[in-house]
Amino acid sequence: MDSTILLFLLQDGITSGAIYALLGLALVLVFAVTRVILIPQGEFVTFGALTYATLAAGKVPGTTLLALGMGVIAFAFDMIAGRNAMTARKAVRSLAVNILLPLAIWGAATALAGQQNGVAVNFILSIVIVAPIGLYLYRIAYQPIAHASVLVLLIASVGIHLALQGLGLAFFGAEGLRGPAISAAALTIGPLRFTGQSLGIYAITILLIVGLWLLFGYTLYGKALRATAVNRLGARIVGIRTSVSGQFAFLLAAVIGTISGILIVPITTIYYDTGFLIGLKGFVAAIIGGLVSYPLTAIAAIVVGVVEAFSSFYASNFKEVIVFTLLLPFLVLRSLASPEVEEEND
Repeated sequence: MDSTILLFLLQDGITSGAIYALLGLALVLVFAVTRVILIPQGEFVTFGALTYATLAAGKVPGTTLLALGMGVIAFAFDMIAGRNAMTARKAVRSLAVNILLPLAIWGAATALAGQQNGVAVNFILSIVIVAPIGLYLYRIAYQPIAHASVLVLLIASVGIHLALQGLGLAFFGAEGLRGPAISAAALTIGPLRFTGQSLGIYAITILLIVGLWLLFGYTLYGKALRATAVNRLGARIVGIRTSVSGQFAFLLAAVIGTISGILIVPITTIYYDTGFLIGLKGFVAAIIGGLVSYPLTAIAAIVVGVVEAFSSFYASNFKEVIVFTLLLPFLVLRSLASPEVEEEND
């Protein structure tokens, strides 16, 4: 292998690793707040990518209807859960968030479809369409079982992943899509050529790493969010609204997943089930980071991307096996280093 090929492989690995870092950060964020290992994070990638590609093609994406349907179900859940203590203010708030918001988004998407919208408009509209799905997903699937064990929440995540993947097939079909690049700019350094798309990936990843690290490490609100995972009962006693914390975490995870999908859809063709495998590689990075450290998760994601790039060059048939094998030594080391602790139920 000459130095040029080595540099190309490193570039590809770092670019892929930056995407995995975004997904790993979202997984760490959700787990830090809700104790949920968010297997459906890959579906947010898929929905974001296909929504952006569909908007670029001048069509209304099916995710607008998905968000509306989930909003109706979330509204029904709110009405049933609060039937004995429902006030007019709570009812109006639930109606606005769960019904009027997705209706307004659907109307905006319908009005803008078919027009020659710029990349920025489609980028923002894709985030606006997909982000509420994360909000409603927490309300429907996770909030009712928020006190369950991590294992129960993980099993629920697997079932939700399968359901969302089926919905992705129903709304987008089996054909893959690609979208326009966010920037046509390019930068050449020696033999390497950095496109505007890859530079955008690096910049957004760094901003999110720094932002999340500052939020959870140095702000009162971030520490309050983490407190909900450590002790939900204690968090409620001191006035932290644990349901709102969970909704915020899932909303932010959906935004990060959507951005990740938009960043990769110009690079590779995205199908309804593509996000799952991409999300699993972010999961590998999050596990290596212990599901607690944002900087360590980002570093692990870069390592995963570089290992994948070199595995594709040397043993392409086994690259997935090699990537997921990275988990084994870290799991063994953590099992030996950590004493067995019986989980406490609230």
